[in-house]
Amino acid sequence: MRQIIYAFILGLLAALPARGQGGAGVERLAEALMLPEIIEVMRLEGLDYGEVLAGEMFPGRAGGRWQALVDDIYDTERMTRVALAGIEESLGGRDLTPILEYFESEQGRRILRLELSARKAFLDEEIEALARERAAQAWAEGGARVALLDAFIEDNALIDYNVAGALNANFAFYRGLAEGGALGDDLDEGEVLADVWSQEEAIREDTREWLRAYLLMAYGPLSDAELQTYVDLSRTPEGRALNAALFAGFDRMYVGISYALGLAAADILSADEL
Repeated sequence: MRQIIYAFILGLLAALPARGQGGAGVERLAEALMLPEIIEVMRLEGLDYGEVLAGEMFPGRAGGRWQALVDDIYDTERMTRVALAGIEESLGGRDLTPILEYFESEQGRRILRLELSARKAFLDEEIEALARERAAQAWAEGGARVALLDAFIEDNALIDYNVAGALNANFAFYRGLAEGGALGDDLDEGEVLADVWSQEEAIREDTREWLRAYLLMAYGPLSDAELQTYVDLSRTPEGRALNAALFAGFDRMYVGISYALGLAAADILSADEL
């Protein structure tokens, strides 16, 4: 489930907007936080993962039906709707006006563009691999920038949130496979949970490496002072509330996607057996 994990990872707390906070309409929020662009990149990540999954589960046998199923699963309108519902429920009407105003400022818009650019760049596996190598070297050397990024990762619990989300998504994928009849009648839920949890350590390490590489690339053009301002913003009550809400929304979205992928894979496997 490597690409699902990556797609779930948030470099920052600004990936999706909250809904209708402090009298601001959802249209303003979506525009301020570049919702259409973010969701489109997530769709591209998902389509890439669909190809990886086909190669692992039924190489050379997927054909156009699998591609059509994956294309429908990564529907941007549905992805947005599900994520926003989770975000809205988590926020519970909290006023996030200070956060919104920041992302409508020149510095906020610049940060969003840097995040989006890095996320698009990571669609290229060679670029991602190079970014990981540079991050490993940077963390080995240490310094002020590394300390700031570590503080951002820790303060926002980015590793823990992402690991939990990845495990939830993986379990949902197994559920889809099972309910689609691809795992047989003898596999019980306890075995599935044990298998999912066995991936936790590897997912945690991969998530740490990915985050370091992504954040180092995304915020490379920022000064330490600009980055410190952003770290401080994430530590505010509003920043923490939005961060938690974003993960709640994305968790709901990717659990649904993973379950649907499991069902779709079971459908292809069942067709192969006929």
